[in-house]
Amino acid sequence: MTLRTVYLDGEFLRETEAKVSIFDRGYLMADAVYEFTAVIDGKLIDFEGHMVRLQRSLNELQFGFEPDREELLAIHRQLVKANDIDVGGVYLQVSRGVADRDFVFPTGTAPTVMAFTQAINFLAHPLVETGIDVVSVEDGRWARRDIKTVQLLYTSMVKTQAVAKGAHDAFFVQDGYVTEATSANAFIVKDDAIITRKLSHDLLHGVTRRAVLALAESVGLKVDERPFTIEEAQQADEAFITASPLYVLPVVSVDGVKVGAGRPGPVTTGLRTTFLEEAMKQAV
Repeated sequence: MTLRTVYLDGEFLRETEAKVSIFDRGYLMADAVYEFTAVIDGKLIDFEGHMVRLQRSLNELQFGFEPDREELLAIHRQLVKANDIDVGGVYLQVSRGVADRDFVFPTGTAPTVMAFTQAINFLAHPLVETGIDVVSVEDGRWARRDIKTVQLLYTSMVKTQAVAKGAHDAFFVQDGYVTEATSANAFIVKDDAIITRKLSHDLLHGVTRRAVLALAESVGLKVDERPFTIEEAQQADEAFITASPLYVLPVVSVDGVKVGAGRPGPVTTGLRTTFLEEAMKQAV
């Protein structure tokens, strides 16, 4: 097996050589944030959007740390080149650093910064052609889902249970309304209008979500930012999720009920195609 080159605190290392302290707060307290930037044709998709969100997460958690974006861009590019990534992505994680275990944030710690690549070909993913099936699950996550932290255990449990039920993903439901999918923003299409929940603390401020909504409006599609129910999703013309590197992925059934014709619809398919075209024009 070919060993990847990874990045850890200023060094590029073989993956077997990269070590993080057992006292790192990312390990002990999930006191860390992350971003995953997609790569297509060896180029980074919406790198700036991911860095803006990274800084927002750091600020919300009072890290007091502002990474150098040019330096991070150089790190991402070097990892893509070193690992010969044509299609995939770069995972970047920043923890508060090393300190003795304590619930109170430590002061004066140096953040732990690490990154690695993954070769994932979502461009040729078979689910793009068939769509995905989702089930609904009560949203039991913490209240600050807008911060992209590494505390993903509940999400992992729910997605594992969804797969065990024969589905591909789940829609989280809070107070009767869908918040988002396990690792993606959720949308439905009804009468040529795209409906998705408005940004708040209840859901992640998706980089792909932002780009897709801007694209939709530019091609004349109506965008309605409001909550929707599972029943509305089942009765919609189409449904889809967005994330990096899923891009735009069709949802064809919700809790066993077909959405629309039970196959990827024209609005979803068109948005995916146009999104990828536009994303590649701006890739770095």
